[in-house]
Amino acid sequence: MSGPKLTESGNLEEFLKRASAEIERATLEVLPTKEPYKELYSLQKDYPLRGGKRFRSALLLLCAEWFGASYEDALPSAVALELFHNFALIHDDIEDSSLFRRGKPTLHQLHGIPLAINAGDSLFGMVYEILLTNRERFGDQKALGIISLFNQVFRATFEGQAYDIGWVANNHFPTREEYFEMIRRKTGIYSGKGPCQLGALIADAPSDIFEKVGDFGEALGIGFQIRDDLLNLEEDAGESKEYGKERGGDIREGKRTLITIHMLENLNSKDTEKLKTILLKPAEETLDDDVEWVIEKAHRLGSLRKTENLCEQFALDSRTRLNQFQGDFTTKIFLELIDFTILKRKK
Repeated sequence: MSGPKLTESGNLEEFLKRASAEIERATLEVLPTKEPYKELYSLQKDYPLRGGKRFRSALLLLCAEWFGASYEDALPSAVALELFHNFALIHDDIEDSSLFRRGKPTLHQLHGIPLAINAGDSLFGMVYEILLTNRERFGDQKALGIISLFNQVFRATFEGQAYDIGWVANNHFPTREEYFEMIRRKTGIYSGKGPCQLGALIADAPSDIFEKVGDFGEALGIGFQIRDDLLNLEEDAGESKEYGKERGGDIREGKRTLITIHMLENLNSKDTEKLKTILLKPAEETLDDDVEWVIEKAHRLGSLRKTENLCEQFALDSRTRLNQFQGDFTTKIFLELIDFTILKRKK
């Protein structure tokens, strides 16, 4: 028999607190403690034990409850998404040569690249082990439908990542349109549309609702990523244990963001070449002065303000799409979620 809903308070903070605790508990329960513990299973636990927002898996639970499922039925799928997320973080940190994650050295900095890759791969393998338990819960057809949707989300994520790191590898500076296609796949689907539709699928929502909640989630996910781009350049990002990444890390990694795209559209030719030179440098050769120059220019050009305006546009788009659904106490949580993830988030 189902217990109280995670959403019963009608309050975002309380929902996220309860959802995160349930996801953490269930995630740690499925992670092995056997040998080889030092070389593998302790590494699997490292990032989950560092906390984090658990935003995507919580969004899956939120949508499942919204459309009538119990969070207990959706929890295994949320755990699978959380395992995938930690796999992706491990590999992403290696691909970006990142030094910090959630306020501590990245896994490959602590244990070396080979062991970190292997730990990430093992987490990805566990995703399907967890998802197959849905056969007992929902039957074969629905369980396979959930796996199929997970695969679509994974494929889009890998495609978006290919664009993102490929631009750096190939010295390419994308257009605004190319950038939006990248974040639509990498974040719009992975961080928004996918979790929302997985929750709807688990709850047996009608097909028209399935599509509409996907559109809402995609707008939410894109806004989430644009806010992330801004946070990376915030004054206190490097001080924030919660943010957990160095200030200006995107600049050191040569990331192409809406901020740098706006700068390249508006800088004079001399400064355009300087910005490109900085972004093309290897991370270890990028100086603190380079990072500060980019941030100062971004402020002077209004690139940060323009990007902030886009956050507001995607928040409005998300609210408009949310209005298609009949309101209840859960809708209030979604409205708070839009404001928090796209407009007010500081980590």
